[in-house]
Amino acid sequence: MKQSRRSLRLKGYDYSQAGAYFVTICTHNRECLFGGVLDGHMRLNDAGRSIQAAWETLPHFYPHAVLDAVVVMPNHVHGIIILVGADFKLAPTGICYGLPELIRAVKTFSSRRINELRGTPGAIVWQRNYFERVIRNDNEMHRIREYIVNNPAQWELDRENPNNPYAGKYEPEIADW
Repeated sequence: MKQSRRSLRLKGYDYSQAGAYFVTICTHNRECLFGGVLDGHMRLNDAGRSIQAAWETLPHFYPHAVLDAVVVMPNHVHGIIILVGADFKLAPTGICYGLPELIRAVKTFSSRRINELRGTPGAIVWQRNYFERVIRNDNEMHRIREYIVNNPAQWELDRENPNNPYAGKYEPEIADW
């Protein structure tokens, strides 16, 4: 029997269309691979610098992608990607390269380098899926930018922090963003 996964995407939404997207990508099993938070500041290790580099090179491969705020945390990444224009290059399947392709690229490029650094070729680095939110207005964009910038200072309370006794037990209130 084939197992199906519940999609996190907005039903019927075209993620290749121009717009701003808030993205969170988590490591497999929430493993802290990218460094640590010290005094409210993220200190990246080599793996963390690899994911930062993979993120920052996206516009070189995908000119329709504009990067905004980003933070690499010990076991996840938050960022804003803005897709601009309407002339997206078609994949061989005829599907426009949109947000899912950008996230796939970040995961692939960074996984290869992180596994080289760790000496674990082929190991799973990332969770299978990712969280995204379509940013709907300037006020929401401002609040999300603040959230991203302040994320390291909030690490002790972060639901992704394995040392937080409430980790994974609540969902962040983003409905008002």
